[in-house]
Amino acid sequence: MNQENVKIKILEEIDKTEKAILEYKEITKPIAPDVSIGRVSRMDAINNKSVNEASLRQAEIKLGNLKRVLERFGTEDFGICLKCKQPIPVGRILIRPQSLLCVNCAD
Repeated sequence: MNQENVKIKILEEIDKTEKAILEYKEITKPIAPDVSIGRVSRMDAINNKSVNEASLRQAEIKLGNLKRVLERFGTEDFGICLKCKQPIPVGRILIRPQSLLCVNCAD
C-alpha cells in the first residue's frame, strides 16, 4: 500500500464525514412548537434529536482528527503515535484514518 492510496483514503473519509455533518445539522434543527405532531411524537423527536446531536459531535471530532492527520501527511510525523511515538500500522490507518494513536495507546 503506497502513501498516495493512504492520502486518497483520508480525503475520501473527510468528504464522507463532511457530508454526514451536514446531514446531522439538518436533522438536529429545532422543532417548532407550533408544528402539530402530538405529545408522544414530540418526545420521540426530542430523543432522536439528542442522539443525532451526539452523532454530530462525534463526526465533528472525527473531522478535526482527519484534518490533523492530513496536515501531518508527507511529514516525518505522519503515521506516528502521538503518545508513544511508535509507527501506527498502515492497516489501522486504512481502517481508521482519523487515528492519531496506535492501538495500544488508544485503549
